[in-house]
Parts: sequence; C-alpha cells; structure tokens
Amino acid sequence: MQKNTVQKEPRAWWKEAVIYQIYPRSFMDANGDGIGDLAGITRRLPYLRELGVDVLWLSPIYASPNDDNGYDIKDYRAIMRDFGTMADFDTLLTAAHRMGLKIVMDLVVNHTSDEHPWFIESRSAKENPYRDYYIWRPGKAGKAPNNWESCFSGPAWQYDAATGEYYLHLFSKKQPDLNWENPKVRDEVYDLMKFWCDKGIDGFRMDVISMISKDQRFPDGPVKPDGYGDFSPYCVSGPRVHEFLQEMNRRVLSHYDLLTVGEAAGVTIEEAKKYARSDGKELGMVFQFEHVGEGNGKGSIIEKWTTGKPKMPMVRAILNKWQRELAGCAWNSLYLDNHDQPRCVSMFGNDSPEWRVRSAKMLATCLHMQKGTPYIYQGEELGMTNTRFRSLADCRDLEEINAWHEYVDEQKRVSPETMLACFNNVARDNARTPMQWDASENAGFTTGTPWLAVNPNYREINAAAETGDPDSVYAYYKKLIALRHTHEIIVYGTFEPLLEDDPAIYAYARHLDGQTLLVACNWTDHEVPCTLFSDRGEGEELISNVKTEKERTLAPYEARAVLYGKAEA
Repeated sequence: MQKNTVQKEPRAWWKEAVIYQIYPRSFMDANGDGIGDLAGITRRLPYLRELGVDVLWLSPIYASPNDDNGYDIKDYRAIMRDFGTMADFDTLLTAAHRMGLKIVMDLVVNHTSDEHPWFIESRSAKENPYRDYYIWRPGKAGKAPNNWESCFSGPAWQYDAATGEYYLHLFSKKQPDLNWENPKVRDEVYDLMKFWCDKGIDGFRMDVISMISKDQRFPDGPVKPDGYGDFSPYCVSGPRVHEFLQEMNRRVLSHYDLLTVGEAAGVTIEEAKKYARSDGKELGMVFQFEHVGEGNGKGSIIEKWTTGKPKMPMVRAILNKWQRELAGCAWNSLYLDNHDQPRCVSMFGNDSPEWRVRSAKMLATCLHMQKGTPYIYQGEELGMTNTRFRSLADCRDLEEINAWHEYVDEQKRVSPETMLACFNNVARDNARTPMQWDASENAGFTTGTPWLAVNPNYREINAAAETGDPDSVYAYYKKLIALRHTHEIIVYGTFEPLLEDDPAIYAYARHLDGQTLLVACNWTDHEVPCTLFSDRGEGEELISNVKTEKERTLAPYEARAVLYGKAEA
C-alpha cells in the first residue's frame, strides 16, 4: 500500500457536493394530469433536504414538442407546458435556495427541435439569414451526403423537399443539429446561458457537448454491421470542440460560480483531461460512458441491446483507469444510474428479493467512497429496480420504439421476445418509471393516469416505507452522504486500487494527511475471503451493510469502509 501523502487538490464546492438528478416527468405530479411537474418537485424538496444532497440537476424543462422527452427544445427561455410555468420555476428555485439546495439545468445545444423558430426560418429558403444556423448539405448521387447513422437508428440526414437539401440530425429527425461553426449560433447559446445564470441557477449539465464540433469534410464513416456509417470519428470531440468550450468559458462560465459537467459519450481519457482541465478553462467534469457501455463485459445481441450483465473485473478496470489517469489533471464524476441507463441495482447488482437491499447498498458504497462527485438518480436511493415490458405498447422512449421497428419489424434480425428481453435489461424507460413515493395507487406519484406505467413493485419499494426504516437503502444513502460531508478524505484523498486481480472484490484505499480509508465490496452472491481489514489493526468502521463478526471474509454483497489513523493537524 502506498505511503500516505498530503493531497494538494484545489478545493471547489461542487467537488464536495452530492448531486441528485431529477427526471421531472416522472418525479412528482402536483396537478393530477399524470405528468410530473415543477410544483411537484417543490412539494418534495423537504424529502431531498432530509436525504442530505446538495444539488438538484433537472433534466430538460424547456418548451418542447417532446419528441425525445424534452431534449428537443423549441424555446430555451420558456417552460414546457406539461411542467408548469416560469413562475413555477421561480418558486422552485427560491424554495430550493432557501433550503440550501442548488439547481443545475440541462443545457441541450447540440441540436434544437425542428419546431424551434430558428429551424422554421432555416428550412424556408437557402437565402434565409437563419439557413446557416443548421447543417445543410446537398445530396450525393441522389442519396444522403454521407453514410452516417443517427443515434436513434436510421440515417443521420433528412431530405427536405422545400429546398432540395439534407439537414444533419445525429439524433431524431426532429432534432436538427446546430451549426457551431457559425459565430451567430454561439452568440445565441451564450445569451440563453446568461439568461438562466442571471436567474440564479447554479450550473449546467451539458447534453452531448462532445458532439458540437463536426469535421467539415463530412466524410463517410466506418461501416457498421447494419450497413450505416459510424459518425463518431468525425463528430465526437471534433476539431474545434475545445476552442468552442474555452470561448463559452470566457464569455459565460467564468463570470459565475457554477457546477459544469459535460456529457461526453466516446470521450477518451486524454480528451477528458482537456474538457475538465484543472486550470478551469473549460468544464468542471465530464460524464464518461465506458463502465456502462459494451466494454464492461455485458456483451451485445445487436447494437446496444443485450440481455447480458456487466463483469465486475471489467467495470473495476475501467473505473480504476479513470481514477489513475485523471489524478491531478481533472475531476471525476461518479455514477451508475441516470435517465439513459437501466436501474443500477438491476444491471450491476442483484435485484432479487433476497439480495436487492444489500447489493444496492454495496454498489452505493463502492461508488460514493471513490474520488469524484457522486450523482444519485431519482429512486436510486430507494433501490428502485427495472420494470418489465410485455409489449412495445408499454414503451414510451423513442430509442426503444425506433429499435423495435428497425430490428424486429423491418430487418427481422431479432424476435419480439428477444427484443423485449433486451428492453427489460437495458431500455431507458426502466429509469423513467414514476418515482415510488408510497404504497397508495400509482405509488403516490399522481392522482391521474401516469404517462408511463408505475413499476408494480412500488408497494414493497417506496419512500414512505424506507424513510422510517433505519436499515433501508434510503437510510444507507443518507449516511453515505453525511460521511462525505464529514470526512475530507472521501472528497480529496488520493485513490489507490487494491486487489485488482480478485474476481469478486472491488477494493481500494484513499489517503489524506496521515489517514487511510480502506473500502472493500463483494460483488457476488457468495462469501469470499478478504484479509484487508484483519491485517490492518484497529480502525473506525465508517459504514457497512452487513452486521458480521467475521474479519477475514466478506459476506455476499458485503461492503465495508474503515478509516485508519488520525488526521494530521
């Protein structure tokens, strides 16, 4: 084990914070229309304050036709009608700040809705002043400008008969990509950011921000098994992305005290060091996706769709790599769950009645004791699980619907049964089922008909049952959050991987000012030998999810975090 060292990590409030992500459509419905809203979030602020989190990240709440659940924006300065009004937002912001909670907004500026006034003007004529706000290209030999595939299946180019050209959409055809090469577009983005900052928000989570710069040659991409080309070599961390973000920082971010995190699918460690550089010239941190992607060992049946589960040694290797390589260069974001991922206890843990609670606590320990800012996705603190899809009619997510039509209906590459099994494992709607507040009808989420069916297990898994139970997943998360606020070593200590060849245990040490924090987590459903703690002598057990007297083993899904030594004055 390495020698204790004094860490010289620059301090920042967002490094010490715990972030709670809210998916507004599914959090709390205050008016009974079946859709979560801003008034519902305000009503539940006491629950979040009691949990102990510091920051609330709201998935998009802007005016939107809702083709992609709000990630298709038609007015950045207005609130989606489903969620309420700007007055409702102001009420929420004021109430949150009064309780000591900060608000982070989702910034979606790689693309807009095709119903945004800019795009309506852009598609009206080639000579229109807004034409160059988006990426238009003529076809080639009667086909699209290149072979790129969109993230939601099908071509990434949409032909528009009015002007006889194609526009680029890396996501839905109702989400045309903005042309960041145009300085007027960047001015518009910076102005709308200032609008929200001047309202008093506390930061931005930046949607697919790594894709805003495109290689202007627009070449064909490497051909994938489905025949389409991969756009990522030419759109992910493109040629001017860091130039654009440094300009954004100079123009906006540096003028406010903000948390900034960029969603950066496909980002490499070397690129992450540029995005989240320690000199503060771009962003505070990024989300990387290796540990939730195919590289974690869960395999694939077709594209992202799989019935497999991650392999702990591969997850460990990925997360440890990011800890090692970003040390002293950039800050890590820590997450297992979000609105685009299945429930972490179902994917990484064991959601059976026997092991759900213990494995949810184990995963939380493993994540929250690492170096970086932890993110909790709504319901994760209750151990909410994946749901079950009986047919395509149960789905609401565009990605699932498009995949079904492409792979089941059109190409017939997989059976309906196989596709449903994949949905039950990795579909995004698993995370979007309504928050489970209590055992009443519709889990206390709404008095109406919920926009997406509530998970049937809400009678057993809900906030009302867990907030009063000292052994619940909720109580465990509350303790983890309090520990982070109490012990500097959890925030700023160096990270040392341990037992990197062990097939069952994810273990590591944190070091700061003469103290060492040992963490060991058994990711399996059987007892395994572990002598990390017995060989160290006396220490202070900060947290454990198993009451045991065995010192040389870890029980199934057991997690322990023990602090050794006294902090140096």
